[in-house]
Amino acid sequence: MVDFDLDKHDVNHIYFIGIGGISMSAIAEVLLTFGYEVSGSDMKASSITEKLSKKGAKIYIGHNAHNLPSCDLVVYTAAIKSDNPELVKAKKKNIPIVSRAEILGLLMKKFKKSIAVSGTHGKTTTTSMISIILEYSDFDPTILIGGELDQIGGNVKVGNREYFVTEACEYVGSFLKFFPSIGIILNIDKDHLDYFKDIDHIVDTFTAFARLIPKSGLLIAFKDDPNVEKVLSSVDCPIITYGSDASCDYWTENIHFNENGFADFDVFHKNSFLGSFSLNIPGKHNVNNALAAIACCHSLGVPIEKIIKNLKNFHGTHRRFDILGKLGDITIVDDYAHHPTEIKATLKAAAKVPHNKLWCIFQPHTYTRTKALLNDFANSFDQADKIIIADIYAAREKDTGEIHSKDLVKKIKSYNKNVIYMDNFEKIVAYVKDKAQPKDLVLTMGAGDIYKVGQMLLNKKG
Repeated sequence: MVDFDLDKHDVNHIYFIGIGGISMSAIAEVLLTFGYEVSGSDMKASSITEKLSKKGAKIYIGHNAHNLPSCDLVVYTAAIKSDNPELVKAKKKNIPIVSRAEILGLLMKKFKKSIAVSGTHGKTTTTSMISIILEYSDFDPTILIGGELDQIGGNVKVGNREYFVTEACEYVGSFLKFFPSIGIILNIDKDHLDYFKDIDHIVDTFTAFARLIPKSGLLIAFKDDPNVEKVLSSVDCPIITYGSDASCDYWTENIHFNENGFADFDVFHKNSFLGSFSLNIPGKHNVNNALAAIACCHSLGVPIEKIIKNLKNFHGTHRRFDILGKLGDITIVDDYAHHPTEIKATLKAAAKVPHNKLWCIFQPHTYTRTKALLNDFANSFDQADKIIIADIYAAREKDTGEIHSKDLVKKIKSYNKNVIYMDNFEKIVAYVKDKAQPKDLVLTMGAGDIYKVGQMLLNKKG
């Protein structure tokens, strides 16, 4: 097992295969800041690789065996195949190799308190909320987020060695390589069924994650979720629950939404009123995310008045109900939602925002997810007035011909007739420009590159 000390630099030069990824780049930046020599490769140049280059990393575009330098450690992502030429060469040269999850776990061990936010939905938003509360309460945390957060200037911020805040992804059991002192479970839902066998397999994996938390640590869990409740009986560490009623340690009452869909709500803790909170991001799901952040930060000793202030000043991360701009009097919004539960929550939040017609332009993400959850996807769009389904974004997968976006359109028509399929972004942009009316809200949705449709619409402005 590879280990290293951030201060001793026994391992000095670290090479990242896939360094341009949102998480890999953040880890690379943390190591650069701590004085390590960092290099790596990615298939495409980006603002992320450019930023790393400016900070001192050597970046190679494209994967080639000649790229691999004489280094002490190689890090790879789950997307890297076993025949990757750099990975093959590293094995031949007997260079120690670790996954992204392993290196992140090694980093977590070097901090006094490591906060790992897990759950099928809401990880990026909740991690960002916790990060902003701690950052602006003078806790100076080190932060790794799976999205861009303007308030820290990106997806990573290096602080002191006391607090480390990061997302904990369940895919391929990645978070089982972590060393959390505080773990949060937001929810547990069916997803990543290309890896997990069924919901029981998913619950068992989250249970294994929770059992990583030491007895001196803390688990914060959403009690309203029956799958999360299944985890609690198997955990040895102290548990804090949050949810919608007084059976939880933290709960909400008096939730009200303003004309923008932003919530005001009261929070109670162990039968005592804790405070009144306001959010500047929409949706009931974000009340739950905020409550997890409140429970975490309150347990760390952040004064409640600072939690209230900093939550109100949180305006969300990129691609989470991200208002891109206006095309005339038509509002263009983008969101990362790519699971039926997320789609429902996001559309429900959008429905509370004043609008004429609500458009949803959805790009399914991966063939396996679309096929496995086809019926769940089909009845997720009831809040939308107009639905456009784009081609499936393959991500790490290959098209076997078993599922197509047309199959989803056919299923959706059983619930909502106002749905069409379009096979390229140019057609979608032309159609929206022709059909959308003043005061309409156009929402692009998905974890792939569907955000480009919103950019294309705005680029055609005027």
